[in-house]
Amino acid sequence: MNSPNLYLLIALAPLAGAILAGLFGTGFLGRWVSRRGSHMLTIALVAVSFIGSVMVLFQVLDGHTYDGTLYTWSIIGTTKLELGFLIDPLSALMMVVVTSVSLMVHIYTIGYMADDPGYQRFFAYISLFTFSMLMLVMSNNMVQLFFGWEAVGLVSYLLIGFWYTRPTAIFANMKAFLVNRVGDFGFILGIGLLFAYAGSMHYGDIFAQSDKLAGLAFPGTDWQLLTVACISLFVGAMGKSAQVPLHTWLPDSMEGPTPISALIHAATMVTAGIFMVARFSPLFEQSGTALSVMIVIGAIGALFLGILGIVQNDIKRVVAYSTLSQLGYMTVALGASAYSAAIFHLMTHAFFKALLFLGAGSVIIGMHHDQDIRNMGGLRKYMPITWITFLIGTLSLVGTPFFAGFYSKEHIIEAAGAANVWGAGFGYYATLIGVFVTSLYSFRLYFLVFHGKERFDVHGHAGHGHGDHGHHGGAPHESPWVVTLPLALLAIPSVVAGAWFIDPLLFGKFFDGAIAVLPAHPAMAELASHWHGWVAYALHGFVTVPFWLMIAGFVVAWYCYMVNPKVPAAIHRNLSGINRILDNKYYADWFNEQVVARLARCLGHGFWKAGDRGLIDGLVVNGSARVVGWVAAVSRHLQSGYIYHYAFAMIIGIMALLTFFVLTVH
Repeated sequence: MNSPNLYLLIALAPLAGAILAGLFGTGFLGRWVSRRGSHMLTIALVAVSFIGSVMVLFQVLDGHTYDGTLYTWSIIGTTKLELGFLIDPLSALMMVVVTSVSLMVHIYTIGYMADDPGYQRFFAYISLFTFSMLMLVMSNNMVQLFFGWEAVGLVSYLLIGFWYTRPTAIFANMKAFLVNRVGDFGFILGIGLLFAYAGSMHYGDIFAQSDKLAGLAFPGTDWQLLTVACISLFVGAMGKSAQVPLHTWLPDSMEGPTPISALIHAATMVTAGIFMVARFSPLFEQSGTALSVMIVIGAIGALFLGILGIVQNDIKRVVAYSTLSQLGYMTVALGASAYSAAIFHLMTHAFFKALLFLGAGSVIIGMHHDQDIRNMGGLRKYMPITWITFLIGTLSLVGTPFFAGFYSKEHIIEAAGAANVWGAGFGYYATLIGVFVTSLYSFRLYFLVFHGKERFDVHGHAGHGHGDHGHHGGAPHESPWVVTLPLALLAIPSVVAGAWFIDPLLFGKFFDGAIAVLPAHPAMAELASHWHGWVAYALHGFVTVPFWLMIAGFVVAWYCYMVNPKVPAAIHRNLSGINRILDNKYYADWFNEQVVARLARCLGHGFWKAGDRGLIDGLVVNGSARVVGWVAAVSRHLQSGYIYHYAFAMIIGIMALLTFFVLTVH
């Protein structure tokens, strides 16, 4: 049943589409592939990858896993650097999530990017991104993991700056690239530490030595080696999964086209860090300090980054801050050793957040590329399909019982409450309060866009959009079927995925062998002892604290934005200091630009002046030249041209050699 050829097909099919559309559709090697041909080709190949991933998932459910090497890239001494696949429940589930959302995004792109001159280039990029993400989740060693990790970062840079004529897009993609390099520095340090002490890049070899590694100390300190390695790995996850303080790149990445917002920020790139920590669970379980760091960092993001969504007016940025908050929830689950809950929320979040991003894109199309929610209102009657699907995504996001997001989110909150690591209490209350915050910004967005007074005729549309195409003006309209079909298809798992998959993913044996949890961290075991099925759990959800916090957020949003719209303005006036902090996003960008960037500039100037000019140019390069010149100037006087001078020098030399010989012998 294990077929490496099938795994290769799954991974390489999107790459083939990217190469064909990118080289032969953009003019790089001609224009043999038309606009229609590019989307048909890439969609067909991603569909092949999706179908293959589903087949692999069913094979894994039947107990067929695979861990093998396909190609030895290099041999350094006794160390082999290899390319191979690890197909187990964790990677099989991620493969299905990545390819399914990617397929929906590919179809959606036909409508959203219809007027864009970079049509073929865009399809090439998103197919290349899908290949990179598959290589990351299917890898069985740290070399291939790092390749996929950097490849998704590179392609996301290209996608965020897709409209490269806009200065804001160029700033955003450079910001994403640089912030992720900070995280990647920690990531590669963690990989290096594990390789240095385990002697292998292969996951299985490293995990088999987890007990031995747990007993080692970091050289020169009394720190646990695995604590340093795991925190270093988590720094990489902080950059890729946009955790505080390396989160600032993600809201600005909304400068890219909306399909990319769905592909990168909902289902794939930002969840790579969550996947990586779950993959390395045998190591993270050995370090309580690393778990505490994760739960605290995740809790800060879950609560405080969600609050920023309340003050945003760009429809995509509201959903982006929602993503930051939900990534915080996943990180809290990781810190609580509830890795299966984190992956479960990763899956449900992929569906409902992709639905919300694509729904936001549909609204932007209907509003002729105006993204300001203050210029919307009453779109429900103009865009009925977008409205109902967006509502479904919102209900799932806020954790409405029986919807997919409810099951995963509720279990993260409970896992934080049941965890026994330092910081778990803070994680519990932060995620609990975050339910109210999530409900408030989600229903604020929903009411301002789809209900209330129509405001689009007041301000008009021209000049408010962020796209470089499609400004036609006129009344809002429903999007074409290539846009609404993915919305409808994503709405289905946004409702039913929780009920369908919670039993095997959280309380079954699905992740056995893929995720390791020590008895010292019993959060999931405690939740399992109270589990009585998805129906009973959802019915019980109507009387829990998170449900009433969600209702409170709904009521506050309804009153403030439907009944009495003067309230938000009054709050804004009376809390101007707090609003200034929120409007400046806790001054994180200011700190990076005014403190970190200036410090880096000063250090760079110092290294250039003292190191480059003073040491390298002044001492090493010019200094050696001056020494050679001085030696040449002195030795020049010895070259007189007289034979007797040379004969005298030879005699002196022979006498010196004889003296030295005699002394050494005696």
